[in-house]
Amino acid sequence: MQADDSIPMMQKALQLLEESMKTAMQQPQTPFAKNGLPALETFTVPLDTVDATRWLSAQTLFPKLFWMNREKSEWIAGIGEADRIEISESGPNDRSFLVLEEAMKQKNPHARYIGGFCFNNLQEQNRLWSAFSPGLFILPLISIEFRDGKASMSCAVWLKPGDDRQKALEQLLAALSAVSAGDSAPEAAAIPEMTQVSYCPDKAQWIENCETILRNFDEGKLDKVILARQTELSFAGKVPAIRFLLDYPFPENTAYRFYFEPVEGHAFISFTPERLYRRDGDMLETEALAGTVTKEALKADDSVASELLLNSEKDIREHRFVKDTIYRELQPVCSDIDMQEKVGVLQLNRLAHLLARCKARLLPEFSNDSTVLRQLHPTPAVGGVPREKAMSLILSIEPFCRGWYAAPVGWLSRDAAEFAVGIRSALVNDDRVYLYSGAGLVRGSNPESEWEEVDQKIGDILAITQQTS
Repeated sequence: MQADDSIPMMQKALQLLEESMKTAMQQPQTPFAKNGLPALETFTVPLDTVDATRWLSAQTLFPKLFWMNREKSEWIAGIGEADRIEISESGPNDRSFLVLEEAMKQKNPHARYIGGFCFNNLQEQNRLWSAFSPGLFILPLISIEFRDGKASMSCAVWLKPGDDRQKALEQLLAALSAVSAGDSAPEAAAIPEMTQVSYCPDKAQWIENCETILRNFDEGKLDKVILARQTELSFAGKVPAIRFLLDYPFPENTAYRFYFEPVEGHAFISFTPERLYRRDGDMLETEALAGTVTKEALKADDSVASELLLNSEKDIREHRFVKDTIYRELQPVCSDIDMQEKVGVLQLNRLAHLLARCKARLLPEFSNDSTVLRQLHPTPAVGGVPREKAMSLILSIEPFCRGWYAAPVGWLSRDAAEFAVGIRSALVNDDRVYLYSGAGLVRGSNPESEWEEVDQKIGDILAITQQTS
């Protein structure tokens, strides 16, 4: 059937998907779930260039999901839920990683699940994070994505043994008919006026906590601890979370974009510069990212920021802890570890960080995501050194729940995955927004300077609210 060229490109794609599904429904009913195992049926059509965040904003189906890599060469926007993997019990994160790995063995090898974990599943997850399980990954019902230089639109149905395929396809068709092409959808509402800002911990408590940690350094118990802060913003009405994705002020920033809104009005958003890892088969890419200079405060351009970082004994030492720890953690599970010897600088709009990239090959028995997650999370850039002592101290000293902040967020399939570290992040809960960021404390750190560094790190997200003062 020849589609009318006057129909907008997205409308045409929706029409083609609908036709494909109707054709599939006319085929004889067959037991689609073979060998007593669930099966995935997908329908895909090509797209021209499309504004993924605008499309996502126009939709009314939840969950809403978005992922874009740091290079901006790959992204996926999804709505609805074809399938989910949910980890609801508490316990060590290592257990959650194994549960995910076992679940993925039952999934279609080509299906990409998007989601994340909580930072520390030994911490009781509080009411702010009630929409976010300790581990939650979703296969979108309908998605648009861009990879390998091509855009496409897909919809999926996940059939378990005994499911009525015809009924499942009818439900998918109904969901597809409600999808907006985005051409006539109203613009998402503006963020209401901010009415209050508060900090947890407040500045006096922050300084006290920093001094406690610095005493631990003097006593030789620890080398590095990341201390975080929760900044609570109150607004005059409900905050449309999608605005943070639509209005991100620095699109050229070298940052991942992660958006996860499992139920309407409750979303976690991260604009993180930090890759946890990328896995393709047994090939692994990770990095050491630590040490910070705030360009705005110092009125420094990129070259001055680089010079300051590369000549800062404190920042070089902080970065060395991260680099050495990653190398040590990879040794039992990898061969051919190639850690970049010369440290570089990652430039962002407001900040610059020391960066060293690492490539490795996973040993055959460790070529899976549960192994990599167990070895790398939490990195010393969000936990500390030594890891267990730092995690224990964070748990005892921070007066709030980190939830998904600083945890692995991203996507995975059977043979590939990419996770970022969920820093520079916000949790939207109706009329409240909670901003999260942290600072790396080492011997010689100044509590006042670290407080100001946290302010700089949340600056990009705070700017979206148009209340930067």
